[in-house]
Formats: sequence, C-alpha cells, structure tokens
Amino acid sequence: MGRYAYVSPFLSFFSFFSFLLLFYIPVALSQLPENQKNAMKKLSIYLNEADPNPCSWNGVSCGNSNRSITHLSFPSSELYYSDFLPDLCQIDTLESIDVSKNSLTIIPDEFIRDCGRINGLNYLNFSQNRLSGSLPNFSGFGGLQYLDLSFNSLTGSIESQLNGLVGIRSLNLSFNQFIGSIPTQLGKAMALEELELSNNFFKGQIPEKLMNYTSLVLLNLSSNHLSGSISDRIGQLSNLETLLLSSNNLSGGIPESLSRIKTLSKFAAYQNSFSGIIPSGISRYLGILDPSYNKLSGSIPSDLLSSSTLQSIDLSYNSLEGPIPSKFSQSLIRLRLGFNSLNGTITSLAYETLSNLTYLELNNNRFTGSVPPQVGTFQSLALLNLAENEFYGPLTKELGNLNQLQVMKLQSNRFTGEIPPQYSQLRKLSILNIGRNSLTSSIPSEISSLGNLTILDLRDNRFGGSIPDSIGNMKSLIELQLGNNKLSGRIPSMPSNLQIALNLSMNHFAGHIPDTLSGLNALEVLDLSNNKFTGEIPEFLTSLQSLSLLLLSNNPLSGTVPNLQQPGIVIDTSGTNVLMLTKEEDPLPKKSDNSALYFYSSFALSYPLGFWGASAPFIFNRNWRRRYFRFLDMYIHICLAKLSEIQIRMMITLRAKFQFVKANFC
Repeated sequence: MGRYAYVSPFLSFFSFFSFLLLFYIPVALSQLPENQKNAMKKLSIYLNEADPNPCSWNGVSCGNSNRSITHLSFPSSELYYSDFLPDLCQIDTLESIDVSKNSLTIIPDEFIRDCGRINGLNYLNFSQNRLSGSLPNFSGFGGLQYLDLSFNSLTGSIESQLNGLVGIRSLNLSFNQFIGSIPTQLGKAMALEELELSNNFFKGQIPEKLMNYTSLVLLNLSSNHLSGSISDRIGQLSNLETLLLSSNNLSGGIPESLSRIKTLSKFAAYQNSFSGIIPSGISRYLGILDPSYNKLSGSIPSDLLSSSTLQSIDLSYNSLEGPIPSKFSQSLIRLRLGFNSLNGTITSLAYETLSNLTYLELNNNRFTGSVPPQVGTFQSLALLNLAENEFYGPLTKELGNLNQLQVMKLQSNRFTGEIPPQYSQLRKLSILNIGRNSLTSSIPSEISSLGNLTILDLRDNRFGGSIPDSIGNMKSLIELQLGNNKLSGRIPSMPSNLQIALNLSMNHFAGHIPDTLSGLNALEVLDLSNNKFTGEIPEFLTSLQSLSLLLLSNNPLSGTVPNLQQPGIVIDTSGTNVLMLTKEEDPLPKKSDNSALYFYSSFALSYPLGFWGASAPFIFNRNWRRRYFRFLDMYIHICLAKLSEIQIRMMITLRAKFQFVKANFC
C-alpha cells in the first residue's frame, strides 16, 4: 500500500497549478465591473469575439489586475455601425479609443455626451472612416490630449466646437471638407503642440491668433485656399519644428523671422505665390527647405546651401538668377534648382565632397561651361539632371563612376564628341537622355550592356553609322528615341519589350521596312518618317496589336496601306506614293480615320471651352480616351524628371503592366 500512496513532486505541482488556473480564470473574469462587461458584450458581436474575457481580446488593455479596461484599439476591424460607441462610455476607466480605418459614418451624440464625462480619456482616433456632416461639439473631454478625425468627409465651418478641449495637445482634422477660416479656439489652456488642417477648403489669411499657441511643434495648413501674407509674428512660435504651408494662394515674402526659430527643421511652402528674395539665414537650422513653384527672385543667398543641418532643398520653378553659391552642406542629400534663370558655371561643385548627395537637379537654367569631373565622385548620386542648359564640350567621362546612378538627363545642351565608353559601367541606370546635343561618332555597342535601361533617348544629335546589333539584348527597354541623326545601314532586331515608342525618323535608312520590327507586339508608337524606305508597307504591321500611331511620311514608299485593324490607329503616309483604299475597297468603316481628325480638332477647339469641352470627347468615345493616354505616354519622360528614385521605379513597373498612365503621375 505504501508505494501506491506516494505522489511525485511533479504531479503535485501540476495538480496545484491546474487548480490555480481553474480557480483564477473565473475570478479574473469576475473582477471587471458589470457595466464594463455589458459594454464589451455588445462590442463582441461586431468583432465576432467569442472569448468571454475582454481583457484577453486583441486591442484591449486592462489595468489594476484586470479590474478595469483602459485602452480599446480596433483599427481595420470592419466596423460599419456606430451604435456600440455610446456603450463604451460606460467604461469610466477608459484612457484611449482607436477605431480608425473602419467604415463608421457618424459619431453618436450620446457618445459625445457620455464619453465627455470620462476624465481619464486622453486619446480619440476616428481617422480613415466615412464620417460626414458637421464637426461635433466636444464639450467636456477635459482630459483629452489627442484627437484625430482625419481622412473623413466632415463639412462646415469650425467655430467653438473644440474650445472645450481644455488640454488638447494634438489635433488632426486633415483630409476633410471643412470650410471657412482657420479655427483659433483650440483649447483654453493653449497647450496645442500639433495642428494638422491640411487638404480642406479653409480660406482667408493665416490668423494672427494662431501665433499665440507658442507650444506648437507641428503646424500643417497645406492644400487649402489660404491667401494673403504670413505674419512676421510666426517667429514667436519658438518650439516649432515643422511648418507646412504648401499648395495654397499665399503671397508676399517669406518671413525673415523664421530664421530665428532654432527648433525649425522642416519648412515647405511650394505651390504658392510667394515673391521677393529668399531671406538670408533662413536655412540656419533647417534640414528640409522647399519653397518651389513660387515667384521668388533675386540670387540665392551665399549661406543658403552651407548650413550643416541642411539635407534637402528645392528651389525649382521660381525666377532666381545668378550663380550657385560656392559652399555646400556636407549633409546635403537633395539639391533641386531646376526651372530658374541661374547662370554661370557649376565649378563650385568641383571643390566639394558631397558623398551623401542623391539627387542633383540643375535643369532648365542658363548654366554654361563643362561638367566638373568631380561630380563623378558623388558616389550616392541616383539622379542627375542637367538638361536644358548651355553646357558644352565633351561629355564628362567621370560620370561613368556613379555606380548608384539610375537617371541621367543631359539633353538640350551643346555637348560634343562621342558617348564615353565609361557610361557602360552605369549598371543601375534606368533612364539615359542625351538627346538634342551635337554628339557625333557612332552609337557604341557597349551601351547595350545597360541591362536596367528602360528609356534611351539619343535623338537630335549627329550620330552616324548603324544601330548596334546588340541593342536587341536590352530586354528592359520600353522607349528608344534615335530620330534626327545620320544613322543608316541595317536595322537590327529591337528589344521585344519596347512599348512607349520607337523613333527612327529623320535618318538615312533605306530599302524595305525590315521584318526585324515584326516582334514588337507591345509597341504603341512607331516613327519611320523622313528616311529613304522603299517598297510597300509590310503586312506584319497589321499584327502589332498595340500600335496606335504609325508615322511613315516622306519616304519613297508605294503600294497601298494594309488592312490595319488596331482600334483607333492613326497612320501618316503624307509625302509617299502610298495609296489609301477607296471607300468601296475599304473593308473597315471610315469612322476610325474621321475619329482621328475629330480627336485632334476637338482637343484644339475644347481649350477655350473649359473642363467640359475638354472632357466630353473622352467620356463618349473610348478610342479617343485610348489615344489620349497613349499621347501622354509619348511625353512620359518629361514627367520622370520630377520624380524621385522610388517614384521612378513605381512608374516603370506600372507602365510595364498597364496600357496607359494617368497624367497626374507628373
């Protein structure tokens, strides 16, 4: 009997532990007050939550040994109905409620009334729902510090609805449809630190009273209809770190007092009507400065680019003139000075070691001279845009050392000589545009080793000889521009993924149109005009199903136009001996030919008629819509000059997958 009475220590521990579990769980459940249990019971229906213990749910935090619920967080929980919200107000221990990224349409009055009495509630997040109507009157809520109602459809003006939020520190009402003036009754304690009102319809001036909120760290008023000038009192916001005023109708000068805010690290005011000079010292403490797309004039202050904290500066699309300053911040990552009237040389870049510089954009100015070889030492450079200037001399061979470079745009200058063989080392390059220069010699076969290249533009130069046979190996290429050169000889097989355009116009190609073009099934624009092609238009062109524009003008071609059945295709055979089929012989209706005429005529006539005049053709005619988007494709490389490295990659990926690209990508 003795040996059967023995119980191992492990078994004793296991039995005791099991007893504790069986005893403790019911006790833990019973510790929540009855009103909190009832509130969570209704919510469990919407959340499909079967666990009877709310403290174990995802998104629920309990305190005081599971005796009270303190935090509720249910983002992206497919909540559609708001009738559970007032029940949550029974939980008088709540500190935060997050129901963002759902489909709630209203905040019930009972919720505002009852939850406003919870003194410990400090966080409310209703962002990214479907709320509509006017802003609730947040009376009570004395302890609320964080309120986020962004990305909804709330309307009306804001008067005193928020003044009851005595201790509010962060308020986000961006991406709604509010109107009227910028609200200034934002908590009696004046404790506001973050105010985000972007992407609404606020109008009028930035109120002087806003300058009294001296605790502000973030002020975002971008993408509204604000006008007038900025008060110099903005310099009193001595704790401000981020100031965003972009996409408004603000005018006047940039306040000099901004340069005295030692905490200010980001100032963006693009797409306004600011004028006058750039205040000296404004970048003293800044990391990011962007007053692009304004009317700023004068020269760039000598100290503007040299602040040790400066990482990104965008002054493009203004009316600045004069030379580039001689000193640069070693922290600089992005330098955008395009579309101004800057002049002189860029030799000051030769004396800098800008190892962090990733984007250098000096396009559309009046710079002259050569490109300093030292630019080839900027090893982080991913985008180099020097287009539309007056640079001259041979292409800088040292640029071939930029092994991170993805976009190089040197078009519309006065470069001469040949393409340096060192450029074949740019293995990450996706866009190479050196068109509209005076380059000579032949197209080097080494250029075909650029396996990531998607756009190659060599048009409007003086290249001679033949196209390298190896060009067909460039499998990523979707656009090839070789027009207006002196190329001749055999046309080799082209990359099968060519999609946007193949331009061989204004060269010296002769003989029959070669069947090496027959595999371009994704190609949309084929330009063979102004050459010496002879014979008939080949039948294989009928199999290029994506073709929308075929330019064959000014060639000694003969015969008749083949039966091109691509929807809405436009073909130009002017200046040839090619005969168009008569109406009796034409197996296709003439609608598509007239459609092309109507398309361009309508587009021209619609300009003075405004939006509906321009939009109507695309609403009622699918072929016109298709032709319009393909027309945009021909100019997509213009847009790419303004896109960052990530955006460029995204654009290329999207363009390879879909039939068209929306204009607003630019």
